[in-house]
Amino acid sequence: MSRHDPDTAHAPVRFRWAWWLLAYGALALGVIGVVLPGLPTVPFILLSAYAAARGSRRLHLWLLGHPRFGPMIHDWQAHGAVARRSKVLAIGTMVLCAAVMLLTAPRMWMAATGTAIMVVVGIWLWHRPEPPR
Repeated sequence: MSRHDPDTAHAPVRFRWAWWLLAYGALALGVIGVVLPGLPTVPFILLSAYAAARGSRRLHLWLLGHPRFGPMIHDWQAHGAVARRSKVLAIGTMVLCAAVMLLTAPRMWMAATGTAIMVVVGIWLWHRPEPPR
């Protein structure tokens, strides 16, 4: 990665390691979220792509070319859009997690706080445009 690399030239060299670390950490959480209910995949993959553009050209290009992650990243970058299927899966998972929290939280305020946050995120997510097809 050269100092004049167009994808990472705007990130100061002293902070590039932090972007690199954030990119790989977010990618790891996104991959775990594929199989672990309650942990979202899409936001972590988008965060990973954002950080990789500033810290790891190789990871950024890999994410953009990935058959599963690439289209969602392109949709977000080009249109700020999220596919309907992703919206439905994310909101469905949040509803399931809210139900589990309401049934198992030691204090009702804990479940209510988590549920309120998920409601806000779900409303925001549902109002994102869908990518043109």
